[in-house]
Amino acid sequence: MKLYNSIGPNPHMVRIFIAEKGLDIRTEDVDIMAGTNRQADFLKINPMGQCPALVTDRGDLITEVTVISEYLEELHPTPALIGGTPAERSETRMWTRRIDIGVCEPMANGFRYGEGLKLFESRMRCLPESSAGLKALAQDGLGWLDGQMDGKAWICGDRFTMADILLYAWVNFFSGAGQPLNQDLKNITAWFERAKARPSASA
Repeated sequence: MKLYNSIGPNPHMVRIFIAEKGLDIRTEDVDIMAGTNRQADFLKINPMGQCPALVTDRGDLITEVTVISEYLEELHPTPALIGGTPAERSETRMWTRRIDIGVCEPMANGFRYGEGLKLFESRMRCLPESSAGLKALAQDGLGWLDGQMDGKAWICGDRFTMADILLYAWVNFFSGAGQPLNQDLKNITAWFERAKARPSASA
């Protein structure tokens, strides 16, 4: 098995997931700043031109961070980061989906169309006029989530899950890239510090 890795929140999420599982998966770094991921050699591996990309022992390609995480969970079900029962798995997937749509997508595109415009404008359609609004949408999502976190250590209560890993990777990256964590969001701020203290956060 081999993970094609790079800078950014997407690969970081998968590395955290791998670290939480205690797995040893060989990696190859891809220089996305230099555009290596958009060159012919890498496009033969992943025609989407994105990282991370996981090549399985059978030679199958798996992309998309939640799908890679699902695959690893099925191979290595403990510790359970998605869930050990149908109810737990559905709860984790529900919150992961909410976070992906309500926070991560607008946060990422707010960056791509703003601070990251020079890097991304030759690689994808960019809408720079949307940057500020998308960042505001991401903050709205975090504000709503802050209210849902009352009395909870983690997004799914007392279970540290894929939903926490996804959100942590995004908030951690973009807090240093034009979208700092609002310290008025007391529940999210406390949650972030708990997640940051986990050894896997430095993966």
